[in-house]
Amino acid sequence: MSVARFIADQRTNYAVPHALVCSLLGVSEAWFYKWIKRADGPGAASGLFTDTDRRRDTVDRAVRVAFKNAKGLHGSPRLHADLREAGWQISEKTVAESMRRQGLVARVIKRRSGLTRQDKTAPKFPDLVRRNFTAPAPNCKWVGDITEIPTAEGKLYLATVIDLYSRRLLGAATSAHPDADLACAAIQMAVTARGGKEAIWREDESDRVIFHTDRGSTYTATSFTRLCADLGIRQSMGRVGSCFDNAAAEAFFSSLEWEVLSRQAFDTRAQARALVIDWAYGFYNHQRRHSAAGMMSPVNYEQSTAASVPDAA
Repeated sequence: MSVARFIADQRTNYAVPHALVCSLLGVSEAWFYKWIKRADGPGAASGLFTDTDRRRDTVDRAVRVAFKNAKGLHGSPRLHADLREAGWQISEKTVAESMRRQGLVARVIKRRSGLTRQDKTAPKFPDLVRRNFTAPAPNCKWVGDITEIPTAEGKLYLATVIDLYSRRLLGAATSAHPDADLACAAIQMAVTARGGKEAIWREDESDRVIFHTDRGSTYTATSFTRLCADLGIRQSMGRVGSCFDNAAAEAFFSSLEWEVLSRQAFDTRAQARALVIDWAYGFYNHQRRHSAAGMMSPVNYEQSTAASVPDAA
């Protein structure tokens, strides 16, 4: 048996990555791929490269390209959706096996330290969401939070506003200080993204947009609570110290941490701001698939359901 045939058999029969076998045997992957081309060519000897080998190699190449196009950020469920959209008849299990063979890893769970500082003298708002992070239409429920981004110049703080209907990021404000001004900037950005105060205002207070956050002093500050009241937004707050009460907002920061922050070191706040905003409004809103949005990106989900969902505003 040839060395190349042995490598192919390990991959076909035992799902051992060819890269690993090549490394152990001291041969290059380039050499192995040249053998594959010869074996798959018009003059190939019968049986050197099976149909299973060819199919697996084709799948691996397609998965590798899809993984690269997704900037290495999509796991098997999202890559499966990408490939199906591209016309592939393939199962999620097959995609996962291909990623395993090639050592393609998209996600590692990381936790961030909280920034919540409660003002015990400030008025509190009831929890109107109660861990139900779904919405029947846009502008019914928004969630938000603040996280810190380390840079050599000092910390940069990011405040977000996300629509639970599609998981679309509506507001992403940054500042060197995690204060009420930052929270106000984010909520104003969200209102502008939805067409302004007139577009989201509802006469019946019980029908107004809910904005759910933690009980941090940033969101109970007088300037922020007055702004929400003026915009016709009802505030909602989870319990102190419970990340699960604002899990949707936390999930966004978890994605940001793994997909951007853990892969970059920033020299300045301006550099961090540019990359984070590009990822947030570009990749996250327009390309990243969400299980809560039918495995579509937030923008595509809103566009695809625009005709069937009544305007909540």
